[in-house]
Amino acid sequence: MTRLGRIVPVLPNALTVARVLVVPPLVLFVLQSQDGSSLAAAALFAAAALTDALDGHLARSRDSVTTFGKIADPIADKLLVGAALISLVAVSRLAAWIAAVIMVRELAVSGLRAVAGREGLVISASRFGKAKMALQVATILALIAAPDASAMWLLGLLYLTVAVTIASGIDYFVAFRRRATPAAVAVRPKPARTAKPAAKRIAP
Repeated sequence: MTRLGRIVPVLPNALTVARVLVVPPLVLFVLQSQDGSSLAAAALFAAAALTDALDGHLARSRDSVTTFGKIADPIADKLLVGAALISLVAVSRLAAWIAAVIMVRELAVSGLRAVAGREGLVISASRFGKAKMALQVATILALIAAPDASAMWLLGLLYLTVAVTIASGIDYFVAFRRRATPAAVAVRPKPARTAKPAAKRIAP
């Protein structure tokens, strides 16, 4: 096996780890900026978001999906998004309730995925989920980079992101319920039949 052949299988996991390592400097750049906007932080966040799409594509296309990747990838995503949201709240560029809604949704869906996994259910990401991720990345990037966090276009993008985030969470719970209900019905034991008492014969 060539050196490239040995590197490619571990590259998705390396990108996942790199996304985690980006979190401390990202937070530092946001907190140290004078008005909360930071092009350096925006560049870091954009690069980290790009690795999120890239590592998944590499793992699937090279058939190198690993247990570490399955566990670490969503954790890295939530660390990145959560750290960015908390940093933006700290510099008053984002309302705390919006950050709370997004983070609670992520934690709730993660918990539901764990439950679904234990029951052997696989629920693919819906169009709401994909749109949610794209909007969250675009909104956080805009909040970090834009000079004016109160601009009308940015507020519109922000509220759209909140709406789609909530809708995607509801959609995931509905999909889980639809999948789980037939499974529960399929394994539900049938009630045992009780034998009817034999009729007594009366001798003549």
